[in-house]
Order: sequence, then C-alpha cells, then structure tokens
Amino acid sequence: MCRWSGVSRSGYYEWLDRPASATASRRFWLAVQVAKSFKRSNGIYGYRKVQADLALRGVEVGTELVRSLMATLGLVSCHPRPWRITTIPGPGDGPIDLVKRDFTAKQPGERFVGDITYVPTWEGWVYVATVIDLFTKEVVGWSIADHMRTDLVCDAISMAARNRMFVSGAVFHSDRGCQYTSEQFATHLEGVGLTGSMGRIGVCWDNALAE
Repeated sequence: MCRWSGVSRSGYYEWLDRPASATASRRFWLAVQVAKSFKRSNGIYGYRKVQADLALRGVEVGTELVRSLMATLGLVSCHPRPWRITTIPGPGDGPIDLVKRDFTAKQPGERFVGDITYVPTWEGWVYVATVIDLFTKEVVGWSIADHMRTDLVCDAISMAARNRMFVSGAVFHSDRGCQYTSEQFATHLEGVGLTGSMGRIGVCWDNALAE
C-alpha cells in the first residue's frame, strides 16, 4: 500500500500514531451533534433546520458544513407524502344515503361500499377503486389505473358483478366524488342491478368502512 501511494513506511506509521488535529476533532464532535439533532426531529429536518436547531443550542456551525456532515453520515430528511384530493363533488345532489352508517348486511350481495385511494409507485401515482361486500367485508371488486376518470370506478363495479351475485335491490354506497355522481356511473349501476347511495359532502364517517 505504501509503494502504491508513494509513501515511506516510517511516514505511514508516523501518520497512523499522530493525534487527530483540532479540525478533525471538531468535525467529529459536530457530526455527533448533527446526528443527535436529526434524530430529535424524527428524521424530518433537512440541513438548514438542523443548523438552526444547533444554533438555538449554542452550537456555531455553517449550513454548508452541516450539509456535508449529513451527506457523510447518510442522513436524508423525510418529507410527508403530498396530499392527493380524491373526492371532488360533482354537480347535482345525487342519490340519497340509504346506508345511514349501518355497515352491515343480512346476506352476501345485498349492500356494498366503495371508495378511491391513491398509491405512490416508482412509475408515479396510481389510483385504486374498491367495492366491499358489507356482509363478508370482502373486497369483491377493484380497479387500478393512472387516472381518476369514471371508468376507474365502473371497472371495479364490473369486477364485483362477476365475483358476486347481487340480490334484488342491492345497494352500492360511496362518497360524493364526481366519479360516483356522474351520469355514466349511474347508468353503469343500473345496468348491473345496483341502486346508488351516497353520504353527505365532506362527512367521511358516512362512508367510514370504505375510508
């Protein structure tokens, strides 16, 4: 190794036994303080907030040095996921609430609830629509797409129709998102023999089981 780096053996051992410099010692101490500050923030703070936190505690250090130390330590701030709005009310009043927060059923295929959620992936956001049988609490229909058009919820209903026999007068309950209040969805429900039901605007408890 000494031959490769062009250093004499005596020079290497002299460097190995040499005490750490004041700069190296301070950098090590600062690295410990940065790690503690980052841990106190539950991994949320970036280098600017870590520097501000250390300043409040009487530790004088520049933001660039904090950024360098965090990179060396592999500390990366964690940001909350951006909020995605999936419930956008459509025009008109829509169907009335036939469930009234009673998320039970007397038999399979009698009452259903559904909703749309979103999932982050390496390829971007994808949206998932579900249909849940209130008797078995089983997801009998679902659909995944990179959009939130009405086709997404219609496809979930179509899968539910293939997987479960609907009884006469069966009800599908949802929130008042524009997909569920659309004429296309109402026609699709009627085509498979389901009656639409919706909770109130902005009241998530009216569809709590699907939420």
